[in-house]
Amino acid sequence: MEDTHRHKKMSEKTDSLKRKDKECVTCTQCGKSLAHNQSLRKHMRIHTGEKPCTCTQCGKSFRESSTLNVHMLIHTGEKTHKCDQCCKTFLRAADLKGHLRVHSKEKLYPCSVCEKSFRHQRSLRNHQKIHTGVGEYKCFECEKTFCAAGNLKIHERIHTAEKPYICSLCNKRFSQLAHMKTHATVHTGEKPYKCSHCEKRFRRSGEVRQHERTHTGEKPYKCSLCNKRFSQIAQKTIHERIHTGEKPYTCSYCDKRFKDSGNLRQHERIHTGEKPYKCSHCDTRFRQLGGLKIHERIHTREKLYVHTESGESVKVGGSQ
Repeated sequence: MEDTHRHKKMSEKTDSLKRKDKECVTCTQCGKSLAHNQSLRKHMRIHTGEKPCTCTQCGKSFRESSTLNVHMLIHTGEKTHKCDQCCKTFLRAADLKGHLRVHSKEKLYPCSVCEKSFRHQRSLRNHQKIHTGVGEYKCFECEKTFCAAGNLKIHERIHTAEKPYICSLCNKRFSQLAHMKTHATVHTGEKPYKCSHCEKRFRRSGEVRQHERTHTGEKPYKCSLCNKRFSQIAQKTIHERIHTGEKPYTCSYCDKRFKDSGNLRQHERIHTGEKPYKCSHCDTRFRQLGGLKIHERIHTREKLYVHTESGESVKVGGSQ
């Protein structure tokens, strides 16, 4: 009797799963399966770019009403969720929960492919798309695809030149909030991240990770078009543009294009006349940091040699 009852329950579960499978709908754009038509309609907004939910305060639009509701808290300034470790406050309980892992250094979500671990399930999902090659978020300007909506949003600012984040101390503008926060430490002098191998300290967590690879020799980023490896993902991205010929950064004064933003900034100083690097010994200023370093050797009396075509080394700075 008991076996018959158990068999009946298992049969009911199987039938339920079959019904659910039949009810699933598939996106015609990317092949993703969703539970029902309502989920499909919301998902399709990723492909169409539709954002029907608009903020009445600033006009910003969102794909879902739940995202709009969270956004509205920015205008009210309401941050009711407070960390008891560092007193930082958050708009959402989920944000606080994720933040608490920073203090515990807990990483609950390991990748099944490369064993890298993450603090947030969302971060793991985005990371796994690197292995699958799925990029469902597409830029309508250049057709480049991204694994995460946030990455697409940041990328689109390359085309729009939008810099919505302003430093409250010097009015400098930034395209990313993280860049503005890092910039703020220039004013405070704060370097909270210390290398675990030496005493060197850094303003950003990413900088300390990159630096630590000089100790470990780790080069985790491999070019998808050749076998060259890199210690920084930015180096890999710029290198891959040698293969693709992509130059996404356009000068705002002329039509010249560049593979990376650093070269663009240096070039635009030719138009603006900006010389941000000032000698600490005199008032001479330079467009590039390299020019400043060479110049300062005149003051420090450091010997500097250049090689002539004949192979001779000729001193161009310092004392005899």
